[in-house]
Amino acid sequence: MENITNPPYFHLTMFFNIGNYCYPTFVLFFLVYAFIVSSNLIIIIVISREKSLHEPMYVFIMCLSFNSLYGSAGFFLRFLRDLLSDTHLISRWGCFTQIYVIYTYASYELTILSIMAYDRYVAVCQPLHYRSKMRPFMVSKLVTHYTKLLALAWIYPAFTVAACVYLSSILLLCGNKIPKVFCANWPVVKLSCVSTVLNNLVGMLVSTTTVFLPLAFVLYTYLRIFLVCRRHSSEFKRKVIQSCLPHIVTFINYSITVFCDVALSRIDLEEINSFVAIILLFEFVVIPPILNPLVYGLKLPEIRKLIRMLSLFKADLISLRRKAKHKNKLYF
Repeated sequence: MENITNPPYFHLTMFFNIGNYCYPTFVLFFLVYAFIVSSNLIIIIVISREKSLHEPMYVFIMCLSFNSLYGSAGFFLRFLRDLLSDTHLISRWGCFTQIYVIYTYASYELTILSIMAYDRYVAVCQPLHYRSKMRPFMVSKLVTHYTKLLALAWIYPAFTVAACVYLSSILLLCGNKIPKVFCANWPVVKLSCVSTVLNNLVGMLVSTTTVFLPLAFVLYTYLRIFLVCRRHSSEFKRKVIQSCLPHIVTFINYSITVFCDVALSRIDLEEINSFVAIILLFEFVVIPPILNPLVYGLKLPEIRKLIRMLSLFKADLISLRRKAKHKNKLYF
């Protein structure tokens, strides 16, 4: 009876047998993960090394890249292992750890996007005060207005998600099957043998403060920006669009992924096509880490210019090394 009410492991049931295709699938997702890691690392290195980019907006972009590395590691490191495994079992401790990582990743993404929206709001609606409010982010100096916001954006989700995971971990469970390719909190709660009223209340509170309030705040800031743009020239509108478009694309993309994940958590995934269900599940943990570096690396001219300069510098170094080797061969 102890194994029924306290299963030592969970079974991820959305994996299906693909036979010999498991190895090409593994290579494909390994390349996707390698692209996520390399592209986000490039963004982080470029922003951290270039002093001209030590401004709030670019620091937030770097935070998004750090969060992408964090969230993708929580998913891919386990998922790649499961692709080559015949049994898709995950320990109780490993499951709740993955839940914590993925849910904090999701919360961090939304809180960072909210601070970025506030940054764009002040830059557009209060341009005269922008430089005084948004001083460059310097870790070694006094804590600024934005460092406090960033600290809140990281600390609050960490504790609220920890509370949800803890309440789920102490439940008595009457099963161990999770209809996903990664561990999630709501499927675990549905396995409970006892009342989950407290879990539901805390879950609603956490969802409201870390998901719906940030989404509402971002929509409000862009409504204010839209109203301000209506009273200005087309040149002003063009500059605002160029500045805000990467954030808008990221926000819309992430809103869609959050909606898909919430919708999928409330329906029986086994009743719909397995391939479609898995694709929708992947969107939540795969698409944002891929899209963010592409949007900001290719759209923002400052980052694009520096990446191009680094590429040319690397090519020059390779060319010089080849010439040096060629001269050494001639000498000997």
